[in-house]
Amino acid sequence: MNLTAVNQSDGCQEYFCPERSVSLSVYVIQYEPAAAVALLTVCGNLLVIISVSHFKQLHTPANILILSLAVSDLLVGVFVMPIYFSWVIESCWIFGTVMCSFFKLVACQVTSVSVHTVTLIAVDRFLALSYPFVYSEKISPTVICIATLCNWLFSLFYNFTLLFISGNFTVVCPGECVSIVDEVSSLIDLLVVFLVPCTLIIILYTHVFVIAKKHVTAIRALQVHNSTSKNRVSDKSERKAAILLGILVFVFLLFLLPYYICILVISYSNADVFFVRDVATIFFFLNSTINPIIYALFYPWFQKSLKLIFTFKVFNKDSSLMNVQ
Repeated sequence: MNLTAVNQSDGCQEYFCPERSVSLSVYVIQYEPAAAVALLTVCGNLLVIISVSHFKQLHTPANILILSLAVSDLLVGVFVMPIYFSWVIESCWIFGTVMCSFFKLVACQVTSVSVHTVTLIAVDRFLALSYPFVYSEKISPTVICIATLCNWLFSLFYNFTLLFISGNFTVVCPGECVSIVDEVSSLIDLLVVFLVPCTLIIILYTHVFVIAKKHVTAIRALQVHNSTSKNRVSDKSERKAAILLGILVFVFLLFLLPYYICILVISYSNADVFFVRDVATIFFFLNSTINPIIYALFYPWFQKSLKLIFTFKVFNKDSSLMNVQ
């Protein structure tokens, strides 16, 4: 993710913080929705983290990826959203030079980790459905943990290089926190963080859907002499799988595409669409709010985990061994 990227030749624009003379009630109206979104993001992802971490039955390769996604999205809610929302509401960067650089790095890190983890989830589901025997033998929780660690380390190295080493830099103009990134770096970022992951997700989920449909067709052939109720169950499962895969791909595109369209327009045409970019960036962050709903609330184990958490049964002895499947 390449927040507030501008052409390297633009440098620091002449900009000063506007004087604010609004009433306290206006501030409350502006900050309340922002605080609510950040709190929802933190709480949703925190519940996913507690569920997957606490219950040993959930320590599976797929759930480890969900855990990684929840951790990155939790950091978006804890650190990125409050600062960015304040920046937009105040129409001014008030956090200083050091915090500007740190904010850029953390924001790019957690959002790129989130996108790449979604891609890893797509790869995991494709392998599990396409090569079930090889998957059960080769893809262990340890392997997924290593892949997850590599994802975090690669994202950290990539974003640090993008922002501070490759001739690019971050600077605090009067009232602004600006990343000076050239067109080549912006294009590379577009490929690494959006186009390549997006393409992989669409291709892999398309294959998953096709394979799942073939499996359902094969099961139907074996159930020719069975009751019609079983056939109805197969039809329901097929529709549910199709709807879920459609939601996953659609939401991913919906939340990421507007931001990168704005970045392309700004980088290559110098068009004044920074307000639209701010809205698109907030929309980008909202993906972290939606992720726990899409990747967790669709699973029965998460609903059972919530009941155990909210009834405080997780504090019972040996509660980690409870059946939540």
